[in-house]
Amino acid sequence: MTDSADDPRFVEIPGNPPPPGLTGGYFSTSDGRRLRYAISKGERPTRGTIVLLQGRNEAIEKYFETIADLNRRGFAVATFDWRGQGGSERLLRRRNLGHVRHFGQYLTDLECAMQEVVLPDCRAPYTILAHSMGGLIALHASSRLPISVERMVLLAPLIGFARSVPNLKTLDRVGALGRLLGLGTLPVRRSVPDRLLHPATNPLTCDRRRFDRNRRLAKTAPELFLGSPTLAWLAAMAKAMRRLENSDEIAALSIPTLIVTAGADSVVSAAAAERLAWRMRCGSSLTIPLARHEMLQESDRFREQVLEAFDAYVGEDTPLAAA
Repeated sequence: MTDSADDPRFVEIPGNPPPPGLTGGYFSTSDGRRLRYAISKGERPTRGTIVLLQGRNEAIEKYFETIADLNRRGFAVATFDWRGQGGSERLLRRRNLGHVRHFGQYLTDLECAMQEVVLPDCRAPYTILAHSMGGLIALHASSRLPISVERMVLLAPLIGFARSVPNLKTLDRVGALGRLLGLGTLPVRRSVPDRLLHPATNPLTCDRRRFDRNRRLAKTAPELFLGSPTLAWLAAMAKAMRRLENSDEIAALSIPTLIVTAGADSVVSAAAAERLAWRMRCGSSLTIPLARHEMLQESDRFREQVLEAFDAYVGEDTPLAAA
């Protein structure tokens, strides 16, 4: 059930204006969580609707620029904040912790967003554009998506963590043990490493302007963003990633999918994503050399490559409608 009359309170800061005509509100999931959404239909005839799926610790405001770019290319855009982050309902008293009890809660979020927001209010055909954690969710949700979702483009999807963390089997076992002992809501780290806060050493983007913009957004509206994930969140991600190592799971993926990896990604494993694309019957992959993890927040020379690849991949089946 949607409630567009309830003010979604989009945060505006200098240098990050909302797209013209952006609307939004809240909808309730089937398990009773209240999630914030946004729709931007743009001013041009539509080529269909992009369902934009964020990564962990992101919010609608972080994608204002990208939404406007997609509008200019003739697409409407629908997006929402996952439970526990952005302007959506938090799951813990410690609001700054990123948490879910199990991965299926994210699948519920996406399924309800499609039923409550996208299908009633947005024009088909639909294309999924997902970043990082959003890509992992999209893959697992693909069998639940409407038949009118024609393609998916996954940017730096969370198929595996970078080499600096233990392997997935170890993470899965540690997470399961932690939850068994009632420790699922414990944070997995105490503070944010200093390198994440510096424009030159952060692993997300080498673009100073967009990095500073996102930092100002986080300082202006800290309630939209998160600190550490919890042990339960980590366990949920590890289990979901391990499932994508199973041949039967991969064989069930049927939506044509382009996986775009970042050549300088130190957050997720580009090799794992490329390997999955190779094993999928309907998958293909593309690498943007030297780009860091958040390609839609990257420098123009990387970001434009991503947008052009996206447009080329989905353009064949989403022709610009007549005025």
